[in-house]
Amino acid sequence: MENCIFCKIIRGEIPATKIHEDEDTLAFLDIHPAAPVHFLLIPKLHIATLSDIDVQHQQLLGKMLWLAPRLAASQGCTDGFRTIINTGRVGGQEVFHLHIHVIGGKDRLPAMIHHG
Repeated sequence: MENCIFCKIIRGEIPATKIHEDEDTLAFLDIHPAAPVHFLLIPKLHIATLSDIDVQHQQLLGKMLWLAPRLAASQGCTDGFRTIINTGRVGGQEVFHLHIHVIGGKDRLPAMIHHG
């Protein structure tokens, strides 16, 4: 997708601090980190949202979920981390290229869902 910021990062048109790259995926540091460790894991294939995946994407998504804990550990998340996939406008997705936020650090992250 020509104007997609993540596609531009994949093509090398926009710089990013890459922490992983292979033939299918790219992981890079978030430019506005929400925690000491915050990176994005994206497929190189442009898929707009999680709602747009199909059966042929199963292996790619499985690879991404397999990579997430390994990359988190390599960034210092040895006692857990959070993964977030914002999907669509209501889900808060800002860049319409499927991506997994991996967030962590040494301290416990604040609760996302408040009860009561």
